Amino acid sequence: MSEKKVDYLSFLLGLEPKRSLGTLSLLTGPISTEAGASVFGSLGSLKLLDSHNSLVNSGRVAPEDGDLGIGKGRYLENAAILFLDICGFSARPSETREEQELILRTLNVFLPEMIRIAEEYGGTIEKNTGDGLLAWFVNGYSERTGNGSERALKAAIEMVQRNQQFVNPTLRSRGIDEIMFRVAIDCGPVTIANLGSPKRHHSNTAIGTKANIACKLLRLASSGDIVVGDVARNSLPVSSQNRLWPIMADTGWVYRFSGAKYPAWVYR
Repeated sequence: MSEKKVDYLSFLLGLEPKRSLGTLSLLTGPISTEAGASVFGSLGSLKLLDSHNSLVNSGRVAPEDGDLGIGKGRYLENAAILFLDICGFSARPSETREEQELILRTLNVFLPEMIRIAEEYGGTIEKNTGDGLLAWFVNGYSERTGNGSERALKAAIEMVQRNQQFVNPTLRSRGIDEIMFRVAIDCGPVTIANLGSPKRHHSNTAIGTKANIACKLLRLASSGDIVVGDVARNSLPVSSQNRLWPIMADTGWVYRFSGAKYPAWVYR
């Protein structure tokens, strides 16, 4: 491999400063087919490197399945991200066929109810993580009233209630252990991208700091808790803000410009 190809690959991987690229530092221009093939292999097209062909388009609604090409994204200026995590689920016995079938029956009672509630509040399910869910809620994208954060919180509250009133009684009647879960919510700019392989698995994924924060906030939540990030909390109506209590534990995040600690709140 030539020196230029090594430098270019190093730049893509973040291993070398840009000065090592020489003439290849002009990323808006075309790259030789030979260099592109050595770096990208079977990807073929070098248009992904052309800054004039943006991979991310802005939008006002969440993309549906099939709306985005592989490797493409839609930027949403303000979307609420909801993570649901089943507590202690990995500790359930799942070694034998019978135990695995019991796990399947449990999830077949729980997950459809949670997905239905999220969708009723205008949420889009990004993924079923096996022991939880990830959904996003976009402002103005629902017949339900309220912004994305408000609808995400209402969906979480209804999920907790439905679990108590329907899911767990149903599980108990079948001799199955109850399900307890926790929820974390935050909001902000995210890009919804379709990632994967065209001929194999691909799915929509939320990319952005707020998606990361919402996921990490789960560690501050106990069973049955709904934890809300500060930005999501500030976008809620006063009546909902009054139901949120500050969490004293450090979230591990700070505001980018002020450096102030980023607080989290728990719904009571």
